[in-house]
Amino acid sequence: MTNIKLSKRLECIADMVDNSSVIADIGCDHALLDIYLSQKKIIKKSIACDITIGALDQAKKNISINNIKNIDTRLGDGLEPINDDDNIDTIVMSGLGDQKIINVLDNNKNKLKSVNSIIIQSNTGIYNIRKYLTSIGYFIEKEKLIKERNIIYVVIKFSKGNVKYTKKELMYGPLLLKNKNNLFNELLINKINKNNYILRKLPNNKIIKKIVLKLRNLSIKSMLKKN
Repeated sequence: MTNIKLSKRLECIADMVDNSSVIADIGCDHALLDIYLSQKKIIKKSIACDITIGALDQAKKNISINNIKNIDTRLGDGLEPINDDDNIDTIVMSGLGDQKIINVLDNNKNKLKSVNSIIIQSNTGIYNIRKYLTSIGYFIEKEKLIKERNIIYVVIKFSKGNVKYTKKELMYGPLLLKNKNNLFNELLINKINKNNYILRKLPNNKIIKKIVLKLRNLSIKSMLKKN
């Protein structure tokens, strides 16, 4: 048995899991998160799901090596392997794109009745995820930025409840906007640099597009944390 060492990204996700949770880890890969949560006695049980046989086989080996008894592995796409009698109260999805995450949840709304928390780290479309989750009865309880291997990740914990957000809050994160830090500044500067790159590539006849991007950059600059 070895103590699992998580990446910063997975450690941030682990910190958002409530004590005594029953989790479904969708796209569990090698189940390192699940094993860590079990070793730390944070969860009652985990159902580690993955669509890839190879990943799930490695997950089973890791679970066996560490003599973990409260992790069940299941092969399948999204929430398909999850049953009502699993009594899941928390869903974790990390490393998936926004459309995949939204499709998984939208196609399995009947399985969300007992789910109080959904913890998500997506590599794309954070605005789309915030917009969708808050439209189906979840609010943003926690948000955190993590930088690892020169990439800034957004980790969000959604919990049951209804809160109305502005488009700006859905785009940049209500809690991230409220608690601006250096990573938030860096994220915004990256957006400005990306827009500037597009501006340089746009032909001269795309005047309206150029104006939109310039105005967007001005709006982003107004959100930068003042040191």
